[in-house]
Amino acid sequence: MRFRAALPFFALTALTLSPASAQKRQPTPEQRIDRLEKQVRQVQKQVFPKGQPADTAGFSDDPAATQDSVNSLNSRLDAVERQLADIVRQAEENGNRVGVLETELARLRADQDRRLRALENSPAAQEADAGAPDEQAEAPPPAPRPKIEGKSESKPVAASTGDADADAEAAYDQGYQLWTAGKYDAAITSLRTMAKKYPDSRRVSWANNLAGRALLDKGQPRAAAEALLANYRSNPKGERAQDSLFYLGQALVKLGQPGQACKAYAELEDVYAGQLRAPLKAALPGAKAEAKCS
Repeated sequence: MRFRAALPFFALTALTLSPASAQKRQPTPEQRIDRLEKQVRQVQKQVFPKGQPADTAGFSDDPAATQDSVNSLNSRLDAVERQLADIVRQAEENGNRVGVLETELARLRADQDRRLRALENSPAAQEADAGAPDEQAEAPPPAPRPKIEGKSESKPVAASTGDADADAEAAYDQGYQLWTAGKYDAAITSLRTMAKKYPDSRRVSWANNLAGRALLDKGQPRAAAEALLANYRSNPKGERAQDSLFYLGQALVKLGQPGQACKAYAELEDVYAGQLRAPLKAALPGAKAEAKCS
């Protein structure tokens, strides 16, 4: 009987100490944490195969801000402020340089215009610059200027000498004198009358060109552009055809069409390559810079 009573006790003890019962024992918190860390590391290896995730993806043990980080930020801000001050200074210096260049360009343009007008007043010098030795050799000696009669500015009249060439010279000179005096309307009328009255004169190219310039000086760039383009197209071999092409570019700039002006300057260089008169050749770089030609 004692043996039979002891059997349940031994059976219970053996069941309790069996390996199966030991495996069902609950893990400790430390074991569970270790297991979770291993699983997280496995997941990280799959998600971040090239290394650990960025600091912003998890928690950082460093404090939010340290004295070294604050000092570093201050140094960087000081450097940015110094660079900004340098940029502002350079911008002001560049603005001053641009102002000086614009003033110098205006002075050069005024000097160029003065020189061109002086050359216009000297036909012999202009003919030498135009580079036409054959025409000069065949041209007759200049006749004495006839006296200008009448004081009307709208229709100036010159006395006829019976010599068409001399009369054409006198008519052109009359229009030129009105232009130099700033009497643009009277000059335009006189020059156009001369061109119609003496269509075969070499001065027609001069008169039509000067009429276009008078319109430009008068503040009518559109009418000036039309007159100058017509003079160039009607007689591209005329003595002042290249001048008309140059001042056509000036008129187009006044009209706010710098691209078209650059085309006019390019055609001037292409058509009259090697034959460009010295005053125009000297003035062309400044004109192209004003129109911002590439």
